[in-house]
Amino acid sequence: MHPLTGWFRKPQEERFDPAPSRLKYRLQRWMLTPGIRFGLRFGVPFCLVFAVGSAYLADEARRGALVGLYLEARAAIQERPEFMVKVMAVDGAGTSVAQDIREVVPLEFPVSSFDLDLEQIRDVITGLDPVKTASVRIRPGGILQVDVEERQPALIWRSREGLALLDENGIHVAELGRRSLHPDLPLIAGKGAEAHAAEALRLFAAAKPLGPRLRGLVRIGERRWDVVLDREQRILLPVGHPVRALERVLAVSEVQDLLERDVTAVDMRLAGRPTVRMTENSVENWWRIRQLNGGGQ
Repeated sequence: MHPLTGWFRKPQEERFDPAPSRLKYRLQRWMLTPGIRFGLRFGVPFCLVFAVGSAYLADEARRGALVGLYLEARAAIQERPEFMVKVMAVDGAGTSVAQDIREVVPLEFPVSSFDLDLEQIRDVITGLDPVKTASVRIRPGGILQVDVEERQPALIWRSREGLALLDENGIHVAELGRRSLHPDLPLIAGKGAEAHAAEALRLFAAAKPLGPRLRGLVRIGERRWDVVLDREQRILLPVGHPVRALERVLAVSEVQDLLERDVTAVDMRLAGRPTVRMTENSVENWWRIRQLNGGGQ
């Protein structure tokens, strides 16, 4: 009872505190972190699906059935008519090279384009000696298109194994049965000559004034060249700057008819002391004339 009013007062009720407890607050904050939210949203479903899938695939028969379905579906797609290659076309190659390409790429048509490794086919084709470059693609209509650029023979190389055609870089093109098959190509010989094909071509270009007298070049000791002419004449070139030495000989010959005389060799190996080697008959005649002149004195 209130001392003044005399009214009874209801006891004060305890107020409810809406704030969470410290443990509950920390739990809520932890649940709101990005990693936990991502794990609950994606990780838990993934783990459940993975567990169910693993239990299902634990049976070997079920795994075999799934693999069979996959292979059948894949074959049904790959063997559709629009994906089948029916023929191979080779352009840019001669008859013999085209035949070699078909032999090294033994495909049985029709074949699915998914089963063709175009890069591997191209590598096999460019591995042929006569092929310089090649491109392989699948054309509409089921055609395996092979475009080839052949190496052009620039030299004939005579070695112990026989005659061979080389391109301008000395790369082997093909074997040659007879020299008469390519009479227009210059001839080189000697061990290691193919490694200096570019230099040989420069020498042949410088030797054009010799015309049909030029027979070829011989690599000596795998170090230098000899220019071989008719009448068993030779020009011995030095190791360094052989083109310049050959041009000097031709310049002298043009003025003094050096190569038209009874000369067996012009030795240019020593740039400061060129040497001319005469034939035996010329030497004998020279000595005879000298003796006669000496006797007359």
